[in-house]
Amino acid sequence: MKHSSNSVMAYTPQSKECENILTQSLFFQKGLDKRIFLMDFYKPASIFSKFFQSEKYIDIQEEALDKFQFFVKNTIQKEIPKEIILRIKPGHIVPTLIRESKFGGYDFMIVDKSGGNYKGALSAKEVNRFTSKSHCPVLTINKDYPVHNINKIVIPVDISQTTKKKLVWASVFANRFNAKIQIVSALNVNIKEKNSLALKNANKIEDMLKARDIECDVKILKAQNLPKYEVLLNYIQEENPDLVIIRTHQEYRFSGNMIGKFVSEIIHGTKAPVFTVGGITEYHPEEFK
Repeated sequence: MKHSSNSVMAYTPQSKECENILTQSLFFQKGLDKRIFLMDFYKPASIFSKFFQSEKYIDIQEEALDKFQFFVKNTIQKEIPKEIILRIKPGHIVPTLIRESKFGGYDFMIVDKSGGNYKGALSAKEVNRFTSKSHCPVLTINKDYPVHNINKIVIPVDISQTTKKKLVWASVFANRFNAKIQIVSALNVNIKEKNSLALKNANKIEDMLKARDIECDVKILKAQNLPKYEVLLNYIQEENPDLVIIRTHQEYRFSGNMIGKFVSEIIHGTKAPVFTVGGITEYHPEEFK
């Protein structure tokens, strides 16, 4: 069993329009009472400089870190506290983030899904690739729609997936932010709600959450011949929750494919932060084992 480092990592590009990425990441870090590693990238030195001009190579690294420190200090308007650790790395962004998810020991990682034009912005395809291949949970945020409170958490239930990991993390967020959880699932119109596996699965989650003194309820939607992800997405957009928690399918990571349409549409179709729990994530928060 992998143990918690009590740390999260946030990919934090440096530009004026990216300040919300930093402030949103710190909002979750403070609310969950964790250390946070802020990471950005710099243009790597040439192979020649790395091996034959080592002092120049070190100067490039130090200059990049100094620039990053200035950006963080300027954004938070104070000295950088000890629970905020800066990391600056060369190389390609998504492959490096995937390696960090495997070897960094983070409880989860944070990336922006807004798809802006700023330097270092991740495209929707890159967000999907990272989310599908990450070895730890991923919190995708939208810098253009910051959240200031977590009062309502929505958990879409897919009856083809297991729920334990998703439930554990929902418990963490609900307890830390004193939030209410709503479990949502979609049914085909020809299936009776009271006999549905979706309702039974949702009620099981509800019972487990209530046993942990977490306020929650169940909402069953009728698909009306629409794809289930579209019904759920429409509901999420109408309800405007503060956080959505979903689970990626394990087979996507092993097959090398992208995450499924259901997960991708939820991530990119809602303005709210979306917390995705991967299929091979081993870590469970100690307080909710």
